[in-house]
Amino acid sequence: MRLQNLMSPLSRNRAKNMRPLFAPDLLRVWEQGQAEHLLDKALTLLHAAFPDTARNKLAELSIGQRDTYMLKLRELTFGSKLNCFAECPACKERLEFVIKTEDILLLSESGEKKYELEIDETLVHYRMPNSLDLAAIAECGDVDTARNQLVQRCVVQVIRDGDKVDWSELPAPVKAELVAHMAEQEPQADVILDLRCPACDHKWQTVFDIVSYFWAEINAEARRLLYDIHVLALAYGWRESDILSMSDTRRQFYLGMVT
Repeated sequence: MRLQNLMSPLSRNRAKNMRPLFAPDLLRVWEQGQAEHLLDKALTLLHAAFPDTARNKLAELSIGQRDTYMLKLRELTFGSKLNCFAECPACKERLEFVIKTEDILLLSESGEKKYELEIDETLVHYRMPNSLDLAAIAECGDVDTARNQLVQRCVVQVIRDGDKVDWSELPAPVKAELVAHMAEQEPQADVILDLRCPACDHKWQTVFDIVSYFWAEINAEARRLLYDIHVLALAYGWRESDILSMSDTRRQFYLGMVT
């Protein structure tokens, strides 16, 4: 599904200042991320792309906006095509397919935007979840409890019959409606792919997580770079910094002569 592109002036300015990950950056990010949770890996990647923005400010981006920047960073670093695979849940056939960044990209508005939902004479003001919110519930073992805690963190104010009330006082149907309403406001935070198996014609949906996808690519590329450095350092005695400063084309040319 092609999503509509929306971007605030703040987002446009930040996107223009985004730096792609070159070989030295990629290795540095990969090394730092080895001991990090996936949430922190995402912030490490974004901080490399926006070195002048404090990491705690990046953590305050809504998840949809974070993933928007992650997609743009991935495009700048590896290109717009994403090679994907999936296993059919019905016949176990392996599917290989290609999607493009533009097909799943929603350039979201500023994460500072406030939202509201009015239902059953209750007005709820809320914001979208960010990395800090997800980190707070990361160790929660129960899905329903985690969802409830996440939404509660994002509620700014609840007004019922003209009076401010606590989140805990809301009836279950209102809470459920709020969860659904939040999901509709920021589809970039939950990208769903519609798939069909060519072997058995089974149709299903799967979630596309850009952070996991991008990090798997970073991991593979870092290991390839380290192998290249190992081979060229042994062959020519070059320093790591000298090898990484080469273009990929020149590096591959030297590797071809060695191997």
